[in-house]
Amino acid sequence: MSETRPTADDREQPTSDADVDTGPTRTVVGTPPPGPRGLPLVDSTLAFARDPLEFLSSMREYGDVARYEAFGREFVVVSDPGLVEGVVVARDDEFWRGEFEHEFGDLLDVEGLFFAEGERWRRQRLLLQNAFTPARIRSYADDMVTEAIRLVENWSDGEVIDVREAMSTLTLRALTRSLFDLEFGDGRAERVRRWVHAMGAYSDSEFFGARAVLPTWIPSRAEREYRRATADVEALVEELVAERRRSDADGDDLLSLLATNEYPDGSRPSIEEITDQLQLFLLAGHETTATALTYACWLLADADDARSRLEREVDAIPGDRKPTFGDLPDLAITEAVGREAMRLYPPLPFLQREPYEETALAGYRIGPGTTVQLNMYSVHRDERWWSEPGAFRPDRWLADAEDADGDERSVLGDPDGRPEYAYFPFGGGSRHCIGMRFAMTELQLSLATMVRRVDLERVTESIDPTPKVSLDPGPVEMRVRKR
Repeated sequence: MSETRPTADDREQPTSDADVDTGPTRTVVGTPPPGPRGLPLVDSTLAFARDPLEFLSSMREYGDVARYEAFGREFVVVSDPGLVEGVVVARDDEFWRGEFEHEFGDLLDVEGLFFAEGERWRRQRLLLQNAFTPARIRSYADDMVTEAIRLVENWSDGEVIDVREAMSTLTLRALTRSLFDLEFGDGRAERVRRWVHAMGAYSDSEFFGARAVLPTWIPSRAEREYRRATADVEALVEELVAERRRSDADGDDLLSLLATNEYPDGSRPSIEEITDQLQLFLLAGHETTATALTYACWLLADADDARSRLEREVDAIPGDRKPTFGDLPDLAITEAVGREAMRLYPPLPFLQREPYEETALAGYRIGPGTTVQLNMYSVHRDERWWSEPGAFRPDRWLADAEDADGDERSVLGDPDGRPEYAYFPFGGGSRHCIGMRFAMTELQLSLATMVRRVDLERVTESIDPTPKVSLDPGPVEMRVRKR
C-alpha cells in the first residue's frame, strides 16, 4: 500500500482566481490540549493496549479535547458532538484519514475505498455508489430475509449457539447473495471467516496490543496465520472476478459493476483494484452488521419490556408473512433496537482524522501529524446527551403518533433533541459509510425475521468488548427457544 501522506495541495483546487486566498499563511494560536503523563519510553501505549475503551473514556477527565502519546505518536481525543461535526463536516477539507489508519491498512495489507484519498477516493466512490442506490437496496431485501429464515430454521429448540458466529454466517451469506449475486458454499464462506478471525487476532496483537512496543523483527504466529489466510482470500476473489468476466454477465450487482464497468474517463478498474474493493466489502460488508446484530440479540435477552414491544410490532406488521422492504417505515421499534445496540456498542468505536496543516480545536493547537480520535464510544455514552447512558433503552429513539384510524403507534424520532453528532455509528460528512442504508436495512429485516421465530436466552452472562476488526464481544453463547 505505502501511500505517501497527502498535503494541502492534494485537496480539491479552486476553480477560479476569485477562489484563491493570496493572503499570508495563517498562524494558529493556542496551547496544546491537556492530557495524562505516560510512562517513560512507552508513554500511554500500555494503558491504551490494556483496555482501549476504558482508556479513551478516561480522557474525558481532561476535557472534550485531550492529548496523549502512544505507539510512538501523538493523539488528540475529541469527545464533543459539535467538534466531531466540525471535523467531519464543516472543516472536512482540513483533515484526511491520517497516517495511523494508513499504517493500520499497511499492516493488514488491505486497500480499497476506506483507505483511499483525494481524486482516487472520489473516482472509487462514484463508481461504487451505484450499487447502493435506494432501488438497489430494495432489490437486496428479499435475499436478506431468505438468509435469515435459512439460518433460524437450522436451529433446534434448546440448542446453544454462538450468536457471534451465527450472525457472521448470516451477514456473509446475505452479502454475497445481494452484492455479489452469488451463493457462497460452506467452503468459500469458511475461507472468508478464517481470514476475518486471523485479521482480528493479528491486529489485536500487532497494532493495539503489547506487541506494538516490540521490535517488528520478532516472529509472530498471528502474522503468519493472517498472511496465509489473506493469500487464500485474494485467490478466492480473483476466482470470482474471473468467473464473472467469463460469464459476460451484464448485472448491476457490485461484483459485475467492478468486473465490467468503467470510470468516467473510460478506463477500467485494474484486477488489483477490483480485488482490493471486493476484499474490503467482504470484510466491512458483513463484519460490522454481524457485530451490531450480535449485541442487539444479547441486549434484548435481558430487556423484557423492549423484547415484548418488538414482538408485538413484528406480530402486527408482517405477522405470518415475511417482512419486506416496504415494511421498514412501520418497523420503528425494530429500528430503535438496532440504533440503541449501536449506541452502546458501535461496531467501529472511534474514528481517526489528521490535519493537513497546523490547526486548532476548541482553542487548542493541533499540529500536522497528530492523530485526531473522534471518541464515538464515549460520546454515545455521555450523560450530557443521554439519560441513563449505560442502559439499553430503545424507547429513547421513539415518539408516539396516531395512525389513520386514530390508534396510537410508535414512530422513530429524537424526543430529547440531542446534537446530531451525539450519535454517529456510520461516521459522517463526505466520507460517511457508503453501505449505511444496506446495513440498516439488513439489521431491521434480520431482527424482524428472527424475533418472529425464536427467543434467545443468555448463556454467556457477560461480554468483554474489544476493538479488533470491529468491536468484538468475544464468544456470545445463547440458547434457542422456538416460538
